[in-house]
Amino acid sequence: MQPATAKWYDRRDAVFVDFCVEDSENVKVHFEKSKLDFGCVGGTDHIKRQNTVDLFGEIDPKDSKYRRTDRSVLVCLRKVEPGKAWPRLTKDKTKCNWLSVDFNNWKDWADDSDEDLSSFDKFSEMMNTMGRDDVPDFDGAGEQHDSENGDDEQMSALE
Repeated sequence: MQPATAKWYDRRDAVFVDFCVEDSENVKVHFEKSKLDFGCVGGTDHIKRQNTVDLFGEIDPKDSKYRRTDRSVLVCLRKVEPGKAWPRLTKDKTKCNWLSVDFNNWKDWADDSDEDLSSFDKFSEMMNTMGRDDVPDFDGAGEQHDSENGDDEQMSALE
């Protein structure tokens, strides 16, 4: 039995752990207040994987969930104390060779404020607050331009 390779990241209300096991079968995930048990058979060689994690903080076992895909098993651990950052996944500070931080999904939300929204968040907020009549004219289609060099001819259609 071997541990499954995993990546984790922290969010305001939950911690996510992605167990990287392709073609997993017989997936078993057991949630306790401060512990996570994961087990499956996976990979092309059908190796049995088992991980037990003593968690940094407490979770809500009833509200925690997991989802299996062909490439991995994503576990969502609902925090008992939303808004409290987890500096690590495990209770102990010892390094687990099978565990790493998922920097692609990591977001330093603890320092976020409404002023520091990402560009996407700002764009989404702008689009949600705008009414149909408030849509700006980005391409200048409504403006009339005087041409200085007399190139007012229409372009012929490409064939």
